[in-house]
Amino acid sequence: MIPFRLDAPAKINLSLRVLTRRDDGFHEIDTLMVKLPQLADRLHFEPSATFEFACDDPSLPADETNLVVKAVRAYEAAAQIPCICRISLEKRIPHGAGLGGGSSDAATTLLGLEQIHEGALGRQKLATVAASLGCDVPFFLNPGAARCTGRGEIIEPLTPPPPPLPVLLLKPAFGVATAQAYERWQGAGAIPGVRYSAQESQGVELVNDLEAPVFQKFRFLAELKQWLLIRKEVAAALLCGSGSTVFAVLHPEADAQALATAALLELDPSLWNWSGTTEGPSA
Repeated sequence: MIPFRLDAPAKINLSLRVLTRRDDGFHEIDTLMVKLPQLADRLHFEPSATFEFACDDPSLPADETNLVVKAVRAYEAAAQIPCICRISLEKRIPHGAGLGGGSSDAATTLLGLEQIHEGALGRQKLATVAASLGCDVPFFLNPGAARCTGRGEIIEPLTPPPPPLPVLLLKPAFGVATAQAYERWQGAGAIPGVRYSAQESQGVELVNDLEAPVFQKFRFLAELKQWLLIRKEVAAALLCGSGSTVFAVLHPEADAQALATAALLELDPSLWNWSGTTEGPSA
């Protein structure tokens, strides 16, 4: 094989509605997701005598519990083909952030293996394998923005797609476990003075039903959202997925870096921050 590299982009949820708890323990959701092409992990595929995996982030496991390795094993089982290559993961997307980094890595691994093995599974079987790895994984198999329903595995491309949105992402040092956010969804109370209602920017509705349970446990995230909403540079602000990232949709003339610097000075000097644009119709 000839060595190649694939990017595994992050995502944000422009909207996330939690509808009900399912009998299988998952939740029925309705979410609109877009990718952040400029914020992506990188996966390098190289020839090797055996399967090897390496990750440049020492805080992540590099064993069979890593989603990349899980994706390899799932592909091998479905295709009945041994995957003999070296995969190296460069992490750029923070984990525990609600940005889908692990899911994107898994999906991109499947796409890379499908490329190596000349389409051995095909689109439908690949989607089935992806769904077995995680609710968000199937979304990353396809280009473009999508509406995802069921537990997240039913993908409907958005036509027309939402316009590209300038965004600033802010994440504290801690992460939020997705399972815990959903467990606390039913019965979670609102914090007085915090906006949970839907917002609108450039024809896009922004709302997240997981804000109530997450903000109830992590008050700083509620404070971060409210701080963003009062800034003149910000058109809308929302928790991304289950967090712990909060993102702001910025007005076109806004200085994202100046806003990030102010957040570090006024709220938390350890905030991770990133600014860029969501994918648009031509992505």
